[in-house]
Amino acid sequence: MTILGVDTGGTFTDFVLWSEGRIRTHKVLSTPAAPEQAILQGIAELGLTPAGLNLIHGSTVATNAALEGQGARTLYVTNRGLADLLSIGRQARPDLYDLQPPPRHPPVPRALCFETGGRVGADGSEVEPLRADDCAALQRAVAQLAPESVAINLLFSYLDDRAERALENALPEGLFVARSSEVLPLAGEYERGIATWLNARLGPLVARYIERLVGGLTGSRVSVMQSSGEAVSAAQAARHTARLLLSGPAGGLAGAAFAASASDVPRLLTFDMGGTSTDVAVIEGEPRLTTSGRIADLPVALPMVDMHTIGSGGGSIARLDAGGMLRVGPASAGATPGPACYGRGGRHPTVTDANVILGRLDAAGFLDGRMPLDVRAAQAAFADLAEAMGLTIEDAALGVIHLADEQMARALRAISVRRGLDPRDFTLASFGGAGGLHVCALAEALGMTQAMVPVHAGVLCALGMVVTPPGRTLTRTRLGPLNEADAPGISAALDELEQTAVAELQAEGLHPSHLRVEKTLDLRYRGQAQTLNLPWIRVSDTCEHFHQQHQRIYGHRLDLPVELVNLRVRVRGPVTPLDLPQPRGGETNTNRAQVAVGCATPIPIRTSRSLVGASPLSGPAIVADAYNTVWIAPGWHATVDQRGNLNLASHSRR
Repeated sequence: MTILGVDTGGTFTDFVLWSEGRIRTHKVLSTPAAPEQAILQGIAELGLTPAGLNLIHGSTVATNAALEGQGARTLYVTNRGLADLLSIGRQARPDLYDLQPPPRHPPVPRALCFETGGRVGADGSEVEPLRADDCAALQRAVAQLAPESVAINLLFSYLDDRAERALENALPEGLFVARSSEVLPLAGEYERGIATWLNARLGPLVARYIERLVGGLTGSRVSVMQSSGEAVSAAQAARHTARLLLSGPAGGLAGAAFAASASDVPRLLTFDMGGTSTDVAVIEGEPRLTTSGRIADLPVALPMVDMHTIGSGGGSIARLDAGGMLRVGPASAGATPGPACYGRGGRHPTVTDANVILGRLDAAGFLDGRMPLDVRAAQAAFADLAEAMGLTIEDAALGVIHLADEQMARALRAISVRRGLDPRDFTLASFGGAGGLHVCALAEALGMTQAMVPVHAGVLCALGMVVTPPGRTLTRTRLGPLNEADAPGISAALDELEQTAVAELQAEGLHPSHLRVEKTLDLRYRGQAQTLNLPWIRVSDTCEHFHQQHQRIYGHRLDLPVELVNLRVRVRGPVTPLDLPQPRGGETNTNRAQVAVGCATPIPIRTSRSLVGASPLSGPAIVADAYNTVWIAPGWHATVDQRGNLNLASHSRR
């Protein structure tokens, strides 16, 4: 079997090919206007033909469209009196003490909101029937407004979806339609509505992109990574676009967990620094999932990896604001034109340009020598900023690096310290094209003394695609006190979800005997809003387990009834049997050096292969591989373990 993992980033598109027990890696510049072009280019440069290729893809098409406010013209259909539901939301202010918050534009313009009948009560009874003239009125509205897609979100449709199905059947063929009872059949009309609207708004864009990609890969089997860290067929992905919002970053966490497991590293704080943004997360065995994620300031209640994203990457542009304060990001130079040092016409100073100026990147050997960096162009880009700051170009570059480091350290504290986790109990794992340049500084900022740069860190998201199993996570709401719940009924409902997931995976060619099933419940104390997800055993055991977990996480347990909220079933296929080979030593070209700002003598440039079986490399130094560069800061040393991971430790631990 030949498996190709592809991650499309804002600056580069990464490839990891697994074939006949061997791994090959590749990287090309992204083509944001048509992401499939970079993928087809990379496949050609790898010498591959599409026939027989199993491609697993992490796509940013849905993510970028959501962040940039793009998407198809979407008609939102709901019950009478609820047209303003998505605009009103939860009435939660982002800044509690801001008495003059800026006005927020409603997600859906009032002209594209359509009210209809078919209302169901909280007990599943019919409150208002759906009549034939309701369907006819919807047909007239579609003809008049000419939307590209329709989102249908009726109250309590997860209890009875007949009205939603009838409305869908009344719509013209070829129109993209998303039903809330299919997209997110859970309680919470606002969250369910946002997920359904996003699915409809992004669906046509993603469907067209996948059609172009699959059309250029005749004979290939194409899958797409979901936000939950499971692969789904391209045809299913086009229907469920809201599940792809963290498609690429989920691959990075899968790759980090795989590399850490191979080296017996149990607990990680991760940061994935690409060209446009940085994603941070916690991994304890497996990446954590959440149903409380957000994107573009909108709630996304679908299962997704639990991470925090900031607009700080290698391509982030540095500038002075109106008050003369230095800012880094969120604007990015992207792939076109990219940082000034890429020599593609960039003029703005970026984080990557700062690292080039400071001598922390191997300018001559960047991308294995295929893309030398232009140091003079980087200095020219920083000249105006340095003059405005009253500093030398080198000091201005150092200031940009310090600010970018602090922004990323703040994000890492948000997912660790603010959640009661001590970063010193974890290993800091960095990946992405720019992560290794900042790993030592971030570890020091968090009081950590050990870090790891996984093997193939520069293309780790693509590696994660290769080791990601196909799977489904299905949910249903079932509200009620747990101690009064019908245990056989819960088991039967979970079995029904399992059968649906298994049938979908069978349609993709998987055998039921190869599937793993996890059945869980979302539980809370009566009166709470947040839930804990716990394995389903039986009522008494699951109830006691909830009390224990609440005590462990929040520091207390309550003498209140435990309430069942949702049923969840996760079904996953087999993991690709990929075994990271032991790294080979024997690298001979180990005598290179270059000048770095702040260092009295030229610093050595090594490859990770040259460190296999060698003495620890002490900083300051550079470890430069084909698609990854690591800055070993003063006070740190580096070794390579038996799986090729670069392990970093402060001298205080020696």
